[in-house]
Amino acid sequence: MATTKINGASWIVTVDSKRRVIRNASILIEDSLIKAVDKVENLASEQADIVIDAQNKLVTPGFVNNHMHISYAHAVRGIFPDDLPLQTYLGYVFKLQSVMKPEEEYYTSLLAITELLKNGCTCLLDPGTITSIDSGVKAIRESGIRAVIGREVVDKPNPINLHVMETNEAIKIVEEVIRRYNGELDGRINAWAMPFSPNYCSDELLLSVKEIADRAGVGVTMHMSGNEDQANSFRNQRGTSPVEYLAEKGILDKNVLLAHALAVNDREVDLMAEKGAKVVHCPSAAVRGSGATKLGKFPEMIDKGICVSLGNDAANSSYYLDPIRLMYLSAVLYKDARQNRSMIPPETAIEMCTINGASALLLEQYTGSIEPGKKADLVIFDTKRPEWRSLFNPINNLVYSTDGRSVDTVLVDGKIVIKDQEAQYVNEDDLCDRVQRIGEEVLLRTGISFKYRWTFE
Repeated sequence: MATTKINGASWIVTVDSKRRVIRNASILIEDSLIKAVDKVENLASEQADIVIDAQNKLVTPGFVNNHMHISYAHAVRGIFPDDLPLQTYLGYVFKLQSVMKPEEEYYTSLLAITELLKNGCTCLLDPGTITSIDSGVKAIRESGIRAVIGREVVDKPNPINLHVMETNEAIKIVEEVIRRYNGELDGRINAWAMPFSPNYCSDELLLSVKEIADRAGVGVTMHMSGNEDQANSFRNQRGTSPVEYLAEKGILDKNVLLAHALAVNDREVDLMAEKGAKVVHCPSAAVRGSGATKLGKFPEMIDKGICVSLGNDAANSSYYLDPIRLMYLSAVLYKDARQNRSMIPPETAIEMCTINGASALLLEQYTGSIEPGKKADLVIFDTKRPEWRSLFNPINNLVYSTDGRSVDTVLVDGKIVIKDQEAQYVNEDDLCDRVQRIGEEVLLRTGISFKYRWTFE
């Protein structure tokens, strides 16, 4: 049995049921599980195969990213002008995705995962946009990250270039993906049902995939009400709001994770709370013109007991994959919008990115906090850096002062995947060069290009 000891951490932020922050403490790991978390002196006699010196370090649970398109965005990062209409932008996004080859998806997924891990993210949900799932699984296996995956399906015409399937074909795909991939890599992979959006799915498809997910004991996630236009379009089609529709059909449930959920009304918030549905807020995407501070009811959702977690969305829309910056945005946006400094305190922001994220993925018994018996998904921060000092309240400093640059070491399933800020499973320089070439080839194949405000010579 392999053992690891994180020895003498200055601070351990457990996010356990008592929300303990332990000073001068150690963590003992056996294989993939946390065996003990305690003061240094209480674990001093414990020996281990690997000892990580955590002096001047802070340890947190691994961060959970509940909406992150990993397979295509890094190939074309930063190409889109800010002022593209949203539907036009999405049309380009999925056109670019449609021409990618399996090998290309593997490399772009691996780069996205590497950025996530280096910023402390140990678990992600990709909302179904990995076209070649085997390529994504290869990247997940090699990197060591924990992941929820699936295949996006739609059976109605849509303006954003999503492939329209026959309803029966879409249902069979969801069944097959869950059957084949759920529980893979010794449980590091879970597979969910992923209808892209209720806007583009028939009643039959949505009801069928929910039934499939229930039978398999997994979840359902979908994009929903990311802005007013999307919410109004649904109302015009169905005569009701998206959440009310899902509730009426018996789809809104404890195993349903709604991505974005930005343009929702008070009745919809009440229904989500009543049915136990979860929400993933993507503040870095929402703040770029979707109306985060005008429309967002995330503080109200939290007050009503809804499990709200965080996601980055994609590198081509929100550009960065740093969960600390997500926590920062969630903690400050609504203070300013409501002119109320009590909105989403930093403690709540950390919960959104740890235990809430795990709960939303139905994984709270495995990850999301530092407790004996849970998986050793851990992030070790170097606090001997200017942005951390002086250090008295690590919760405030983590959310308001720092970012992913101070992530020193990351463990998933008890294995070190990031050490001294470097990935342990890939040559990062070679990977970056490869994805650059892939992006250039994808743009050539699609003929997509843009004029920018400044001249590039």
